[in-house]
Amino acid sequence: MAVPVFSGPVNGTAFAGLSRNARSILERATPGAPHWVVYADAYTPGVTGPPAVSEVKDFNVFALSFLLIEGAWDKANYLALYTPAYEWTTLTSSERSAVKSEYAAAGISLIVSAFGSTDVPTTTGADPVATANTMAAWVIEYDLDGIDIDYEDFDAMDSGTAEAWLTSFTTQLRVNLPLGSYIISHAPVAPWFTPTYYPGGGYLKVHANVGSLIDWYNVQFYNQGSTEYTTCSGLLTTSSSTWPQTALFQIANSGVPLAKLVIGKPATASDASSGYMNISTLATCLQTAKDQGWNGGAMVWEYPDAGESWIAAVRSLSWPV
Repeated sequence: MAVPVFSGPVNGTAFAGLSRNARSILERATPGAPHWVVYADAYTPGVTGPPAVSEVKDFNVFALSFLLIEGAWDKANYLALYTPAYEWTTLTSSERSAVKSEYAAAGISLIVSAFGSTDVPTTTGADPVATANTMAAWVIEYDLDGIDIDYEDFDAMDSGTAEAWLTSFTTQLRVNLPLGSYIISHAPVAPWFTPTYYPGGGYLKVHANVGSLIDWYNVQFYNQGSTEYTTCSGLLTTSSSTWPQTALFQIANSGVPLAKLVIGKPATASDASSGYMNISTLATCLQTAKDQGWNGGAMVWEYPDAGESWIAAVRSLSWPV
């Protein structure tokens, strides 16, 4: 049965008359493009878990970071300096439900981000099916809307072993987290889409294998070199010879739908080693891309350096709020 998609704020009475289970499914329904995604991995004094909706109201996805192989840490678990995925586990069920209701009413999905730069699951020999089962169970247990796969096992990608692992892992995630009811996004670095470098085919191979199971890609157009993806042309139409065919429209020309390509950038220059764009330039790039048929949206690392004022400015020329 098809599940309706809500990509904007939800009226508090929209689900009146539906069963609790039906309301839960509809509140989790995967939002359509454009996707406005913000990650949180930093400790915010006085805040446990996600911030007040007013701080992020013009994003539509908030990613608690990180869920690791060993369990929830950072914003998923606050033993690690009280930052967002473990924090989420320390809230009571009623507290989590209240937060989820507030976010759903504002049209914001709450998801968890997995792995990050801490875990290298393929290299360390983690079983992809077992890992997917464990992580999906965590998402369900803690009533989140889905999971983002921030896979950064560079050695595995360089050796050609990452693609099969990610294929098995994503396939098993979808067994547990059905398409349309739960978000599964991936957050690859942009160079992994080059068609000419990686022996296993990189993310183009992953997309060919399981792209139909992935809602969108939060593409990291940063941390790839001081001059990479720092102009609108370099970001959108013509990447450098170092990472050929990895600008936004070049990735699309390799077969990845434009609606699945979310432009990821750091909030400030200090949030990444390279790839930062000032807000006005990024807003112009989004406007240019939209004029050429793109509607994927933008991702930012990370809150609180990027909050409501950041996303409002970035969207001002394309999808103003």
